[in-house]
Formats: sequence, C-alpha cells, structure tokens
Amino acid sequence: MSGEARYRRAEAPVDPGGERMTKRPRPNIRDVAALAGVSHMTVSRVINDHPSLRDDTRRRVRAAMEELDYRPNSDARALASRRTDRIGVIIDSPAQVGPANTMLGVEQAALASGYRVSTVTVGTDGRTGSRAALQHLGAQGVDGLCVIAPRSSSLTMLRELDRGIPTLVVTPTPDDGYHAVAVDQSGGAGMAMDHLLELGHRRIVHLAGPDDWLDARARLDGYRASMAAAGAPAEVLVGDWTADSGYALGATLDPGVTAVFAANDQMALGLVHALADRGIDVPGDVSVVGFDDLADVAHYRPPLTTVRQDFSALGQRAIETLVAVMAGHARPRIATIPASLTVRASTATPSR
Repeated sequence: MSGEARYRRAEAPVDPGGERMTKRPRPNIRDVAALAGVSHMTVSRVINDHPSLRDDTRRRVRAAMEELDYRPNSDARALASRRTDRIGVIIDSPAQVGPANTMLGVEQAALASGYRVSTVTVGTDGRTGSRAALQHLGAQGVDGLCVIAPRSSSLTMLRELDRGIPTLVVTPTPDDGYHAVAVDQSGGAGMAMDHLLELGHRRIVHLAGPDDWLDARARLDGYRASMAAAGAPAEVLVGDWTADSGYALGATLDPGVTAVFAANDQMALGLVHALADRGIDVPGDVSVVGFDDLADVAHYRPPLTTVRQDFSALGQRAIETLVAVMAGHARPRIATIPASLTVRASTATPSR
C-alpha cells in the first residue's frame, strides 16, 4: 500500500458509532516522507534548505508537503531526526562592535558550511533570559551551540545552563571543559605596545575597557606585561567602550603623557577629539593607537593606527571547531586567531 493511501485512510477514521469523523489528524514529517518516497531525514533536509539535495528530490518533497498541507514546526523537526543541520548562537551584548562582528563572522561561516543559524540574545546583565534563550534553541533542535561570551558574567550564565549539546565558546579566557576560540587579545595589545616603545615612547597610558569584559582584561594584561618589560610604570584609565568616555578621559589627560593605547577604536576617536579641543596635536604631541580596525578608522583625523581583529577568520575557526566537536572528532580545547597591527598616521616618535 502506498504512503498516500495509508495517509488518506488515516485522515478519515470511523468513530464507534459508525459515522466518519470530519476532523483530520495533523500530518507529520513521516507522512510527507512516505508520500514523496524518501526518508524522513531527507524531508528534514528539505525543510532546512540543505544544499546537498538534488533538485528533483526537493521538488518531490515540497509537492508532497503541499498536497498534505504539511506545515513544519520546530518541535517536529527536532523530534524527526537527531540532526537538523542547524547551529544555535547565544550572544551577550550584541550592540557592541566586537560581539556583533563575531556573530556576523560565525553566521557567514555556518551558512557556507551548510548549516542554518538561529541566534538569540541575552539581557544586558549577562543572565536575564539565558535559560529562555537555551530553551528556544533547544525547541528548534539545534545540533550544536556557539556562545559568544564577551564578559565574565557570560561565563557565569553558561555554567548555570544544562546544555546537553556540543558547545563552543567564543572568549579569550575559557572555563575548563569548554572548547573555545578567540582572537589573541593580549598578543594584539603587545603589538601595539611594541610599536609605541620602538618609536621611543616611555610614558604610555592605557585607556582600558570595562573590567567585566574579558577582551578588556586581556588587552590590559598585554599592556602591563609590555610596560613591565620596558621598566616603565603602568598608567591605566578605564572607559566604557564609547567615544564619549574617550573624550571625557582625554579632557583630563596629563600633559606629560606622550602616547595612549586605547582598548578600542571608538574610545580612541573620542580621545583624539578631546586632545584636539585642548590644542594637543596627534601625533605631534601624543601618539594614539586603537584596537579593532573598524571600517572607518582610516578616515579619522588623523587616520588611526590600530590592532586588527579578523572576525571572518574567527567565525571560520569557530564553526570548523564546533562541527568537529559535533562529529566527535578530537580538537584542541582552545584555538587562537592572531591579531595584526595596521600602522597609520596617528603614531610618531615623541616630540619631547
């Protein structure tokens, strides 16, 4: 008996009184598979738009879905197969440049690898909505989980979740037991400091990011290590990643400082603005280095010397690692993407 016949007989059962019932049971993924003459795994791949299917198979399955008026839902997809070819992403603080660019790199790499992506954000305190986020992704039947965890509170949130699926964390300071990838934040800071020290600067201030941010901590560590190696005292001011905080700190910068290493490009922008308002020339009086290499920093006045993070490479490594973990292949616990320094016109030898 064909799958079509089985389904049609089931959709009109007879009640105990002999009357044919008018309400049809809702078709499921196996009904579609039987009518199309394929496996339920193939139907799942059609639903998730997997690129490996032949066009005639895709057309046959979609025709069966239309004939049966089948409407897939996330729970059915999760129950139909142990694989859904979907990766879940939980991201903390997506409004910030680093997490946002990381998310974009991960999504692009996942799609290029044949995986669809479901992304959920958590609240600004790092915990609000975290359980709901995981439940939402779990209902969609994700095969693996990528957590973009830029803050220490992100890792606290992660430890409290019962994941039950392969997980990768994008963070420079992973907890034991997690696979992790990150750009070498401390190494990037070391490149910035080597550049300033080689130019002859010795009184170098670090404009740090918020202490809860793991990238900020790693960049601060790189700065401190370089200053210690140079036998120079560390001087640290703390901002909040915004250009406004860079401006506020630049408005009070000690006149004896000859260079500033800012923990991101936005704070560097505010700093340069404040120095210009004070009649302090960059780089004639003070050299400035940023971090991130945002798309428009080449058009700052002056164009900004900065540390570049390759978010595309980071996303690619994250997905490669997560896919390998999902397949049960051994991988290094921590993978690091090197940073690089782009030298522009905001740095020069000290004038005094």
